[in-house]
Amino acid sequence: MAGHILAIDQGTTSSRAIVFDGRFRPIATRQEEFPQHFPASGWVEHDPEDIWQSTLRTARGAVEEAGGAATIAAIGITNQRETTILWDRRTGKPLYNAIVWQDRRTADTCAGLKAAGLEKTVSDRTGLLLDPYFSATKIAWILDSVDGARAAAEAGHVAFGTVDCFLLWRLTGGRVHATDATNASRTLLYDIRSGTWDDTLLEAFGVPASVLPQVMDSSADFGTTDPDVLGFRGSRGSRIAICGIAGDQQAATVGQACFKPGMVKSTYGTGCFAVLNTGSEAPVSQNRLLTTVAYRLDGVSTFALEGSIFIAGAAVQWLRDGLGILNDAAQSGPMAAEADAEQEVVLVPAFTGLGAPYWDAEARGALFGLTRATGPRELARAALEAVCFQTGDLVAAMYRDWPQGSADTVLRVDGGMVASDWTMQRLADILNAPVDRPQVLETTALGAAWLAARRSGLWPDMEGFAAAWQVDRRFSPAMEDALRDRKQAIWRDAIARTLSEPPR
Repeated sequence: MAGHILAIDQGTTSSRAIVFDGRFRPIATRQEEFPQHFPASGWVEHDPEDIWQSTLRTARGAVEEAGGAATIAAIGITNQRETTILWDRRTGKPLYNAIVWQDRRTADTCAGLKAAGLEKTVSDRTGLLLDPYFSATKIAWILDSVDGARAAAEAGHVAFGTVDCFLLWRLTGGRVHATDATNASRTLLYDIRSGTWDDTLLEAFGVPASVLPQVMDSSADFGTTDPDVLGFRGSRGSRIAICGIAGDQQAATVGQACFKPGMVKSTYGTGCFAVLNTGSEAPVSQNRLLTTVAYRLDGVSTFALEGSIFIAGAAVQWLRDGLGILNDAAQSGPMAAEADAEQEVVLVPAFTGLGAPYWDAEARGALFGLTRATGPRELARAALEAVCFQTGDLVAAMYRDWPQGSADTVLRVDGGMVASDWTMQRLADILNAPVDRPQVLETTALGAAWLAARRSGLWPDMEGFAAAWQVDRRFSPAMEDALRDRKQAIWRDAIARTLSEPPR
């Protein structure tokens, strides 16, 4: 019997498809970039047809490379979160471009709702902040900006979905309009504790309930593919079961087997997303972190605290593309290792403001401690250390919100930056905690694959999957306490000098 799982990983700049075998190993991969559209300052859009066609092409290519459709037993989907698509139920055609999670066009709307006192209700029920980042104000903007859209929605002819939901609709030939709890929890419309769409928030944001998808478990029977859509037939007949869906950061949490309360994963790409499993508790953050659904299995939600760092790998890109002191990002670690230990150069990479736990949109980047002897090596070290310091701030904020998780911290890491041994060692030193890099770095796709395989009965249960997770290398802290304390004190001083308003 076929034992391969196709994971569709639809991201912000590219679509990927990875086929995993029965040992959780990626055996075929396809990736395709697609255009980004910036129609106005602060606006970011995708053409939903670009998302769909790139997904189709990568899925077909990966399946062919893996040995054909007969080897595929189930499909899992993971996706860029918060990105918003509305389409006509009768034709399947989008009403407007996808409005991407990065888009800021509804900032004034959010400011008005904050002034009206809505933010506490939003935070209490959804675990989120009132921000254009999330889906609700994007939905309302499309309904109010496209001729006839709101009337069509009121008549029941319009469907809303995050990217996973749109792909599911298309893959099933328009038969299934559903999402999972992790994606629903990023809309500003979903009460994470009751597990239902919230009528008060729907009214506040002007979103008709008729547009909403059904919310299902992250591992569930989401329907089967239409053979005429994918263009191939699976091992169990004419249709392939879609059995797993999760937003990208939650899928990475699953892929890292962070199933126990207190376990933390951190993904390092352009930015950084850290997620702390809090189990059955949905703590209310006092440090402007997000409370979210980590996954929902068998009707039971597991919760998490999440924090984001805007600039991680992007700081190294700046050294390469902006300053021209690197030819390749991989040079940054060796250069940092050769930096002058006596120079205490600090970079606060607030190029687009500071994320959690500061949330200072007006802060801007700064370099401290420069001397005539400062050169490319010291700047490389400062850029990499900034990622480590920011992670330390994030983890500390998480444990202030949920102190029972702070014992025996081990950080599981993934993303492009974790290939740098120097950076991972410095991260362990700054955190004063072990950092584990897994053997399988495709953790986001792996998480979606496990959710699908779990439902279809092909892969082990949670305990079995966690036991099969393997570390490639553990980085243990080796820095002297006095040096760590001094470095952290210098970092805190640099942050205080960079914030647009002095810390209280």
